[in-house]
Amino acid sequence: MATVFPFSAIVGQEEMKLALLIAAIDQKVGGVLAFGDRGAGKSTAVRALAALLPKMKVVVGCRYNCDPDLPERFCEECKEKAKHGKVKTAQVLVPVVDLPLGATEDRVVGALDLERALAKGEKAFEPGLLARAHRGFLYIDEANLLEDHLVDLLLDVAASGENVVEREGLSIRHPARFVLVGTGNPEEGELRPQLLDRFGMSVEVKTPDTLPERIEVVRRRDAFESDSTAFLEDWSKEEAKLRRKITQAKDRLPDVSVPDAALERAARLCMTLGTDGLRGELTLMRAARALAALEHDKIVTDDHLKRIAPSALRHRLRRNPLDDAGSSVRVDRALAEIFG
Repeated sequence: MATVFPFSAIVGQEEMKLALLIAAIDQKVGGVLAFGDRGAGKSTAVRALAALLPKMKVVVGCRYNCDPDLPERFCEECKEKAKHGKVKTAQVLVPVVDLPLGATEDRVVGALDLERALAKGEKAFEPGLLARAHRGFLYIDEANLLEDHLVDLLLDVAASGENVVEREGLSIRHPARFVLVGTGNPEEGELRPQLLDRFGMSVEVKTPDTLPERIEVVRRRDAFESDSTAFLEDWSKEEAKLRRKITQAKDRLPDVSVPDAALERAARLCMTLGTDGLRGELTLMRAARALAALEHDKIVTDDHLKRIAPSALRHRLRRNPLDDAGSSVRVDRALAEIFG
C-alpha cells in the first residue's frame, strides 16, 4: 500500500470523518457519499481510512475474502474446502478497491481467464473488482461521472449481495457485499437517484473558511510531503488509538439497544421530511447505533439521532417546488420541530 496521509491528522471535515468511521463500524449503514469542493480532502480521507482499518479474518486462499465464521455465506470453492476438513484462516487488511471511471464491465464483474483457456483449454473464472471488494469498501472517485451501464450493474449487486456472471460458457455466482464510498463535485453533474439512494450517508464537504484551519491544513500537508516517514511516526499513536476505538466499537455494537422512543423519533422525522421508502429510518437507526457504540453509550438517544440525521437523510428528500431551501436546511428545520 502506498504511503497515505494519516486519518487522525486530517484537519476539520468532522462530518465526513464521522460518517466514514460509522461506515467502518457497521457496514450495514450502507456507505458514504462525500460531495463538495475540489481539493477539500475527500479522496485523502477515504484513502486514509483504508490504512486505518483493523484487519479481518478470511479463509486462506479464498479469492472472495470469505468469512470463516459464516460458513452459510461461503463461496462454492470454500464450501468444497469445508467438506474435506476445517478451513485455514488468516488475518488480512480490509480491502478498499478503486473503481476507475473507465473500467470495462469484464474488469468489474470478472470474466473468462484467457491465459488458462489458451494454455490448458480450461474454462476458468478470473474474479473482478467486485470479488476483491467483498467484505470491504468499493471506492468510486467522481461517482457522478460513472457510466450508466456500470451504475446499473452496481445497483443489481448492491441489492442482492451477489455477483452473477453468465458469459462465454461460464455461470458463476459469488458473494459481493461491500460498502460503497463515493466522492464527487456537484458542479460536474448530479448522481443518478437510484445510485444516490444506495449510499447510507451523504456528507457535504466544504473548503475551510477560517484562517487558522487553512494554515494548519497547509502546514500538515507540507510536513507530510517533506518527510512522510517522520510525519507518520508523529501521528502513529493517534492512529493506533483511533484503530482501537473502531475495533472496540464493533465489539460493543451488538450490545447497543435502540429504544422504542428513538425508533418513533426517527420515523416521525422521516415522515415530516417526506422521505421515500423506509431506508431513511433504517439508516438513521443503524448510524445512530454505531455512533453510540463509538462513544461508549449503551442506548441510542436523541442526541445521537440529531447528530447523524443530516448525513442520513439529506440525500433522500424529494424536490419541493414551493421550498427553495437546501436539503440540509430542511433537515435542520425538521429536527427543530421534532426535537425542540
